[in-house]
Amino acid sequence: MLNGNRGITLNDLQYPRAIYTLWSEAERNAINIYEVEIDKTNYKNENWFINTDITYSFDGTNVTGSYGTATAKAHADTLWTAQDETDGKGTEGEVATRGLKYNLIQTVKAQAAGLLAETDWYITRKSEKNTAIPSAITTHRNAVRSKQAAMETAITNASDTAALETLYTATKQDDGTVARPLGQLPTL
Repeated sequence: MLNGNRGITLNDLQYPRAIYTLWSEAERNAINIYEVEIDKTNYKNENWFINTDITYSFDGTNVTGSYGTATAKAHADTLWTAQDETDGKGTEGEVATRGLKYNLIQTVKAQAAGLLAETDWYITRKSEKNTAIPSAITTHRNAVRSKQAAMETAITNASDTAALETLYTATKQDDGTVARPLGQLPTL
């Protein structure tokens, strides 16, 4: 597999890297250098799926690189089994690998914490100086917490990896805007 950044030696003949830019495809094919066409039919979003390595085939005139069937990432946590414990890998019933649900919920929690942190000074000021917190700030903070809870519930209730992907897939709405079913945390 060549990427055209350097020359190549074939059958004791050295060719400069310019063959990739100055030569026609037919000229390169004549010395058995072929462009690889990547078939992404089976390729899936890597946020949600584990794709196979690309396999290559050559039919005498065309080189094709293809992905095999992608495997959905685990949406739930994976636990250590009794055999794992016997093998010394971990304790049965404890989390071996975190699933997508856990990781997505942690991201939502972190995003909400970041949004709340922007207005935490109002809380500190209220505590130290007894200065009233503006109602817009209180309303915003409650909206962040409420949306966070709704997002976490939606993630928790997703039945599989495909359902999680759907929550995060933006679609065009009736009003022309683009939004994802999970929604977004409110900002000020």
